Amino acid sequence: MKALTIKEPWATLIIDGYKRYEFRSWKTNYRGKILIHAGLSLEKDMLERFRDYPICCSKGMIIGEAILVDCILVDEDFERKLREVDPIVYGQSNHVEKYAWKLENVVKYDNPIPAKGKLGLWNFEG
Repeated sequence: MKALTIKEPWATLIIDGYKRYEFRSWKTNYRGKILIHAGLSLEKDMLERFRDYPICCSKGMIIGEAILVDCILVDEDFERKLREVDPIVYGQSNHVEKYAWKLENVVKYDNPIPAKGKLGLWNFEG
């Protein structure tokens, strides 16, 4: 099954339903089920930004899954619309946000699965 490693708190924001798009500098043609892996890295400078969100970050775990339904080239209009939806979640980040991977049917796992994670879109064999 395909998996994507995402730094925290971003992975948890997706799994808890606050974030519907994962941003990448590269596009993908893959569509379908994708495992959400919370990487070992935590962007501590972002934690203050989400202090009012009831999230509990994980590290090194597959914390859920989603369906990747689209990969959208981000332009100014798209960014503006997202910031209107939630200016905190979709505010400025530390990353290049060229493509928005649209995620639907997100499922949070009651029992996260320990996993190492990898760069890019990778195959989980567990």
